[in-house]
Amino acid sequence: MSQNINQEKLSSGRFTEATDAFVEEFTASIQFDQRMYKQDIQGSIAHARMLYKIGVLNAKEEDAIIKGLEHILSEIENEQMHWSIKQEDIHMNIESRLTQMIGVTGKKLHTGRSRNDQVATDIRLYVRDQIDLIQQDLHRLQQGLVELAEREADTIMPGFTHLQTAQPVTFGHHMLAWYEMLVRDEERLLDCRKRVNSLPLGSAALAGTTYPIDREYTAQLLGFERICQNSLDGVSDRDFAIEFTSWAAIFMMHLTRFSEELILWSSAQFQFIDLPDRFCTGSSIMPQKKNPDVPELVRGKSGRVYGHLVSLLTLMKSQPLAYNKDNQEDKEPLFDTIDTVRGCLRAFGDMMPALEVKRDNTYRAARNGFATATDLADYLVRKGLAFRDAHEAVGLAVAHGVKTQQDLADMSLATLQGFCDVIDQDVFEVLTLEGSVNARNHLGGTAPAQVRHQVAQAKTRLNF
Repeated sequence: MSQNINQEKLSSGRFTEATDAFVEEFTASIQFDQRMYKQDIQGSIAHARMLYKIGVLNAKEEDAIIKGLEHILSEIENEQMHWSIKQEDIHMNIESRLTQMIGVTGKKLHTGRSRNDQVATDIRLYVRDQIDLIQQDLHRLQQGLVELAEREADTIMPGFTHLQTAQPVTFGHHMLAWYEMLVRDEERLLDCRKRVNSLPLGSAALAGTTYPIDREYTAQLLGFERICQNSLDGVSDRDFAIEFTSWAAIFMMHLTRFSEELILWSSAQFQFIDLPDRFCTGSSIMPQKKNPDVPELVRGKSGRVYGHLVSLLTLMKSQPLAYNKDNQEDKEPLFDTIDTVRGCLRAFGDMMPALEVKRDNTYRAARNGFATATDLADYLVRKGLAFRDAHEAVGLAVAHGVKTQQDLADMSLATLQGFCDVIDQDVFEVLTLEGSVNARNHLGGTAPAQVRHQVAQAKTRLNF
């Protein structure tokens, strides 16, 4: 059953008339900031403990406040909390409910703090928690890619530049390229977390407080690694939100690259992979269609995140110190960025392990487009030719292959010798797809042995 909250504003003492009903709704943020309820209660409990430590609260008052906040947490999680637009935001709603429950003692909780440093603390706690969850989601997707790479370590496919066949690679090597992008994403995310994890509480409205607060103790209780050193900056800084959204934009750019390749590879023109039916949809009119909706939608959601980054940058542009009401607009783009990233990670984390590779098709495609031409040039260099002369000779051989519709490996020895007389029978070992990928057996190369080596390293890193 919903609780009835005193509808009188906790901050209404200075005003002589009630807030216009439209203005109440227009300025309220409770519709979206209530998701920070855990962090708000967590911060308030730490603040109460600190107030007790410095003697502002006695033991009975501290106990009443903490038990009251814990009860409110239970009410919220059991959907028994009544949210009031009149109380504007998550902070005032919780404080109002606390005061209703425990009386005047509840009004002492806000001693030595402001909503300005309170909301800054809540957002940092929330983003920090979400970063930790996103890291877990990243590890799940990384693991899926590594397992797929191991499974397809020997699978040969064409590697592309300019979306033209370039050289043969292994499918496992390609999956590890995606994995490397995610490793960088994780490193950037953890670096961002360092700047998120700084305590603004104690900055109060903008100038600090006259109470002898112990910010180090509060930081310890809340797990913050450092403390915002300037109260003006502490309440107004949203760099951490912009940095996180910037991280998200780079991450989503990577997912768009994954998505584009999955979309191409699953098409009738490529037929490299088969996406599980549960990640695809059909057409309302064309019964044969199997549309790769999940990667397409992920590709599209990148624009949503890019927009949120621009929104936050624009929000903070030209803001004077310290806190301004503009900053209420930081939450919706930030929250939606988090939701979008986590949704995309879940979709890919579920989809990639179930991917089916059509190995015969990838092998057949790698035989088209003269993928071993560079191998032939390298072979000629080893026979003593200068690379540019080797390049020209192979170019002539390729031109002949285009004209006669023959791959290099299908030409006779005599034909190949017509382009360069140093070519011998051993050239056919070089011109096979297997020989090409196995020859690149060095750190970072596409050889199956290197793929398995990199997989082993990734498994150690991910601890699986």
